Amino acid sequence: MRGVPVSLCLCATLVLVGSCGWGGPDDGESGRLPAAPVGVTAAAGSATSVHVMWNAVGTGIERYEVYRGTTKVRDVPGSQHMVDVTRLRPGTPYVLTVRARDTEGRLGPPSREVRATTPAAAAADRSAPTRPGELRGRTAGSRAVQLSWAASADDRDVVSYTIYQGGTKIHSVGGNQTAAVVTGLRPGTRYSFTVRARDAADNLSPAGDTVRLTTPGTDDGRDTAPTDFRASTRRQADGAYYLDLSWTPPRTDGVVTEYLVHLDGRAATSLVFGGAPPRGRATYGFYLGREAGERHRVRIRARLPDGTWGGLSAERSVTTGAPTAP
Repeated sequence: MRGVPVSLCLCATLVLVGSCGWGGPDDGESGRLPAAPVGVTAAAGSATSVHVMWNAVGTGIERYEVYRGTTKVRDVPGSQHMVDVTRLRPGTPYVLTVRARDTEGRLGPPSREVRATTPAAAAADRSAPTRPGELRGRTAGSRAVQLSWAASADDRDVVSYTIYQGGTKIHSVGGNQTAAVVTGLRPGTRYSFTVRARDAADNLSPAGDTVRLTTPGTDDGRDTAPTDFRASTRRQADGAYYLDLSWTPPRTDGVVTEYLVHLDGRAATSLVFGGAPPRGRATYGFYLGREAGERHRVRIRARLPDGTWGGLSAERSVTTGAPTAP
């Protein structure tokens, strides 16, 4: 919870009610299976880890399942399209695939197989690589940026570079690469990027310089706002009033797990869904006070999979103790 007014106190647990196309064979029931993920890549991140990335399958994906051979090794939320597979053996080849599971529980077919070999272990290596230098970037259309940097030095070898968007790890490339393209961004949005180097012993360098870029175009946020937003008040047996909210999450490239509630024109509280995020309509409630006749305005917005805040929902007005408008 962040920025909550003194008069406001959370009281309720989140209640769950319940990215570019669908495909695959018909499951014979209410729809089609998710398509097999495409654009899957795998590269060693250290002597004991492999970094796997893929393109979003479509909306309505609850999670991705990553397999090493025929064994499932990781579950990844639908809002993420990358993961580090860890606890591997040094100097060993691996075959990996990815499958998508939708919000109805249907599991799609596996992606094509990708292969990666972890490097040999580096004995007693406690020296991290130097920080990547001379980070540069430019926009590549309204939804992507190109980054480049100077190579880091290490007493053995740099195995990979990790790219961060703000404080979130969003991309990784092999240690022999000093450039990357980051996609899935929003038009007219400001982003900040940094890069860190990793060696075979999993030592991580300090972050290099930050580059800040604004994608061209406009995005008024309407397509990223929660829809069918409703608000009402109720009185408990003890005389206290509560604000009840419900909404339909925005359609995004991934699953939304975090929201920010604006009350009377300012940010009041943030909420994060633990475990599985809402599959459809979501509800949330919190304490308002004990005075009848108090009028409030409320809106809500989502944190999108690219790490930015989406558009604000329609504003609703409520009054404690008053009948809810139809």
